Amino acid sequence: MIVECRNIFKNYSTGKLDVPVLKDVNFSMEEGEYVAIMGPSGSGKSTLMNIIGCLDTPTSGQLLIDGQDVSKYTSNELADVRLYKLGFVFQTFQLLAGQTALQNVELPLTYAHVPRAKRRELAEEALTRVGLADRMNFMPNQLSGGQKQRVAIARAIVNHPKILLADEPTGALDSASGRQVMELFEKLNSEGVSVLMITHDRGIADHAQRMVEIRDGVLTQGDKEAMNE
Repeated sequence: MIVECRNIFKNYSTGKLDVPVLKDVNFSMEEGEYVAIMGPSGSGKSTLMNIIGCLDTPTSGQLLIDGQDVSKYTSNELADVRLYKLGFVFQTFQLLAGQTALQNVELPLTYAHVPRAKRRELAEEALTRVGLADRMNFMPNQLSGGQKQRVAIARAIVNHPKILLADEPTGALDSASGRQVMELFEKLNSEGVSVLMITHDRGIADHAQRMVEIRDGVLTQGDKEAMNE
């Protein structure tokens, strides 16, 4: 398994109260899968994504990434997991305004101490892979929303992560750009990239091979066919 959640609970403290957000979540995903976690606002899906993405830690339970139990990792160890095993795509792109598309894509490689010439080669390769070979030296304000998201996807895959995590990746896009981005996720998955996507939109979730639903912090396993019944 590339991802395995075992009996994950997450509580947040507000004053003297503990508010349960995730309740005994069990979830697994195999390498090469394309899975959507779907749920309404407040369902706990973003909290679960943050835990799987090693941006947050569970109150209890185990998280295994690529066979390694990362539940008790230090902050530095979690940072290494994020850098080398995970790629992130956010709704709002998270591009640096003062950097070109190429420089934005090079950023994770800089943190990984990849030599400059190799950084450029890998970043150019990633941008070409997402169809932006002719936009490498454009600034974010010179790009459309769909192009910005493709730059963000190139940045997410440049380090060849084990898992691509996408949090509402079409939420800030018009429908045509959204379709292009979803087609790109399908293409990357067909090339062997494992994709885990969070969405509230059933139409977006339908692009995945498998879908699970989360409501009130409880995850329901299933597939698209079963959930259509």
